[in-house]
Amino acid sequence: MHDKTDPSSPVPGAQSKPETAGEPSAGAEPTAASLITRRQFTAGSVVVATAAVSGLSLRGIACSGADSPASNADATVRLTVNGARAELDIDARSSLLDVLREQLQLTGAKKGCDHGQCGACTVHLDGRRVASCLTLAVQADGREITTIEGLSPKDGPLHPMQQAFIDQDALQCGYCTPGQIMAAVACVREGNAGSAEQIREYMSGNLCRCGAYPAILAAIQRAAPEIEGT
Repeated sequence: MHDKTDPSSPVPGAQSKPETAGEPSAGAEPTAASLITRRQFTAGSVVVATAAVSGLSLRGIACSGADSPASNADATVRLTVNGARAELDIDARSSLLDVLREQLQLTGAKKGCDHGQCGACTVHLDGRRVASCLTLAVQADGREITTIEGLSPKDGPLHPMQQAFIDQDALQCGYCTPGQIMAAVACVREGNAGSAEQIREYMSGNLCRCGAYPAILAAIQRAAPEIEGT
């Protein structure tokens, strides 16, 4: 019959393991310090995982904290819009489209895709057409901008391209029409309205979800003789 061994008695020949200062013994309740450490570890793991997925810089995360000052994104731009000068304080990250619509209240340029794929936001920058949703407002500093509102005088006749769009019924819902007209004027002035195929090619960046393309083509062909050379 075997003797029962007292669990607390040391095993003969075994060396006792010294306890490390601050290390909880087996079966001990977790201390407040260990709970905080686990929370911090979990939070840090989430941050690192998020950074890995989104492509953020870990160095930037490590250096940023609750007490870090926010970056100063303010800028001042001086624009000439439709012949009028304007000086604006803007967020340096603002697109030209947002500044035109939200600060200057020129809502003719439309926000369609906001990715430069539909052409609804087309305006002229120093006479050349641009997608204003992809153009930073700071890039237009000191430059001339023309929107659909400034294409013809307020009290004067319509621009030939505007009139041609009306005469040819080159619109349906009208949402894309300002961008279509601004792109069409630029297409003619660039010398790219020599044929129907050429017009289609150089107007391909402007989408009409209503499908008014045949009438848009007819309008450009009708207005081109009046605009060429202007």
